[in-house]
Amino acid sequence: MNLVMWHNPRCTKSRETLALLRQKGIEPEIRDYLKDTPSIDELKTVLGKLGFDTARAWMRTKEADYKSLGLKDESDEDKLLAAMASHPKLIERPVVIHGERAALGRPPEKVLDVL
Repeated sequence: MNLVMWHNPRCTKSRETLALLRQKGIEPEIRDYLKDTPSIDELKTVLGKLGFDTARAWMRTKEADYKSLGLKDESDEDKLLAAMASHPKLIERPVVIHGERAALGRPPEKVLDVL
């Protein structure tokens, strides 16, 4: 099973999601997205797999970067995605990607839908 997890080891939900997958006998390919930042094209692709209509639905709107970059009033999707690529802390995590499907691990059990 080719399963990729965009993981932040400092995030409780991310660690819980990884533990859940491992309990199910699944060892995902781990991508530390803060160090190996996704490109804008990758973000667009995964956004579609998540089924979100807008990048904002996938953003951490309480992050300091969100406020300092003035993203609250931004409506241009390309600018939102560019901000996520430049400031990966804005990407809500964890994300589990399996083929043409993806899920946000909030709560962690949501990722089981893509298995």
